[in-house]
Amino acid sequence: MENHVSIIGIIVENIHSTDKLNELLHEYSSYIIGRMGLPYPKKNVNIISIALDAPADVINTLAGKIGMLDGISSKVVSSNV
Repeated sequence: MENHVSIIGIIVENIHSTDKLNELLHEYSSYIIGRMGLPYPKKNVNIISIALDAPADVINTLAGKIGMLDGISSKVVSSNV
């Protein structure tokens, strides 16, 4: 299966779900190129971007699992390479 370079954009509105989020990211850590997190206290959210090099089904599965967490939403942007 062919790998894609992608970014998962994550918005955390419920800080109590971050332990489960971190567990998921650890589970998929072999695919993660890098991670950047930005707290935004003005809106009481955290913004996280995860760069991945993985097969499309792995990326979509991870994004789906993240999006099912309470108070957390995610979207994927993928390259064509």
